[in-house]
Amino acid sequence: MNIFCKIDLQIQSKGSVILKNFFGFGTGEYPYGRPADGFLSWQHLVLVSTLVIVGVSLAIILGKLNKNKDNKTKNTVLIWAAILIDGFEIAKIIIGSVQDPSYWRVSLPLFLCSIQLITIPLAAFSKGRFKEASLDFVLIFGILGGVLGTVGATQNYNAYPAFSWPNVVSGITHTISAFASIYIAVSGMTSMKKKNIPITFGILFGFGITAYIVNLILDYNYMFLMNHDGTPYVLLYNLVNGNKILYPISVMLLFVVYVSMFYAIYLKIQKRKIQKLQ
Repeated sequence: MNIFCKIDLQIQSKGSVILKNFFGFGTGEYPYGRPADGFLSWQHLVLVSTLVIVGVSLAIILGKLNKNKDNKTKNTVLIWAAILIDGFEIAKIIIGSVQDPSYWRVSLPLFLCSIQLITIPLAAFSKGRFKEASLDFVLIFGILGGVLGTVGATQNYNAYPAFSWPNVVSGITHTISAFASIYIAVSGMTSMKKKNIPITFGILFGFGITAYIVNLILDYNYMFLMNHDGTPYVLLYNLVNGNKILYPISVMLLFVVYVSMFYAIYLKIQKRKIQKLQ
């Protein structure tokens, strides 16, 4: 056989193994080709740093480019963000379901950070006050979800290698969440109107109630309403001794405090800006 053919076959074989390992279809002790790299490993930090640099840079650049353009142009970026975040997540669910048919049970968009899979499309495609409230929701929770889902995803990086599809896709979707939040702020799409605050809270409580009901049906822990998952939830859990009623209420109250503080700080900053212009 020609030497070049042998080299080509070796490259194809190696490439096939890399792809199988990346998607978790490898053979041997480790389906992903290697054990988990661990939280704050250099692999984790390289992946997260790359995603943060790309996501934040794009959000600022595109936000500044579109700041003085019409709303339709500004919204086009959000439409693409909505398509990409849901596209990656759907691909992740399909791959996960091939590996484990029950994977869908743990991948519904009912975690605080995964709610953006629904609210970003709402912000991109809805109209009126509901659009404004959705934009506010993405702004308020986008960066928080992005940080928790990349830098703070302790369990993920202790369960899978950093450069495997669960962590890469999860990192991308959470980065898009943070990207949308920063882009909304920089491009001037923010509304943060007082009259829309009840709608913003309505979205939050709507997801919270849905998550709680699904938890009872599937025996799961969406939005961490049934059990803690580290700080700060463990503090609340211990404070109420894991009470099945007080704990989920305290988790929702924590979200209410966060949203209220965000609105209060934002409105205070805006008031000072107006006073300086007068």
